[in-house]
Amino acid sequence: MSLLTLPRLCLRPGSRTLSLSRLGLCLSLILVLVAGGALWTGYAMGIRSEDGAGIPFVSISLRRALEQQRHELDRTRLETRAHVDALALRLGVMQSHIMRLDALGEELARSGGLDPAEFNFDQAPARGGVDSSNGARSVELSELVSEMEQLSRSIEDRENKLSLLERLILNNRLDGQMLPAGRPVIKGWISSPYGRRKDPFTGKKVFHHGVDIAGKMNSEVFAVAAGIVISAGRKSGYGYRVEILHADGYITRYAHSSKLFVEVGDLVNKGEVIGLMGSTGRSTGPHVHFEIARNGKSINPAKYLRRK
Repeated sequence: MSLLTLPRLCLRPGSRTLSLSRLGLCLSLILVLVAGGALWTGYAMGIRSEDGAGIPFVSISLRRALEQQRHELDRTRLETRAHVDALALRLGVMQSHIMRLDALGEELARSGGLDPAEFNFDQAPARGGVDSSNGARSVELSELVSEMEQLSRSIEDRENKLSLLERLILNNRLDGQMLPAGRPVIKGWISSPYGRRKDPFTGKKVFHHGVDIAGKMNSEVFAVAAGIVISAGRKSGYGYRVEILHADGYITRYAHSSKLFVEVGDLVNKGEVIGLMGSTGRSTGPHVHFEIARNGKSINPAKYLRRK
């Protein structure tokens, strides 16, 4: 048998002859130490990988999964932002419609003579109720969108109906302005009615196509309805006369004025001053000769004088 000399790691001081079994044990121990060192070196190198930042090694499949989740999160964030922007745009449209409804409501309240304190559109409607927060839950986004769409349709429907009502009120108001109603002077008395009468100059029976309203010299004469001046100036027997065309075939005439303030083609409003009371033409004193005709036919002004 051969003799080997080994370090103190395997033998006591000095040299001795080793058996095969003891030699195998020493070699096994050496292999274990070498393998452990290699494993430790590989682990340390793995720790220092990933750009030396100390991040443990991550497999390619895990990195791909994280990247996919990151893309999914970005896509969800963009979709959420798009939904929020759409809701904000819809809300802006609804707010503009509500402002229109408030304006219409205020106008209708004024037109209808309603109490402004009761119909105050600057304040939110009074609301209340018992506290039931125990069973309350948050509104889902889909529910909120559905309720906003339903509210938007209701607002548009109310706006259309209120706009139609506003036009009807306006048309009625215009009809009231365009049709003859009221007296052409503030103060005065009827000195000669409509119909057959004795002529103040000849004493003969003649037909009087208007009413004479006597009053103070140079007092104001008003248009009894809105319309267009179709004649203004001196007319034989009438002196200074104004003729106004109104809606629905009506014409009004104002004669014997001392002065006129309108010309042919002028658009006049109801209650607008068109002249001053006088005694020009065939007249015995200051008065207004007032006529109404419709579709060329003379009408008794008496019932129109009583209207407002």
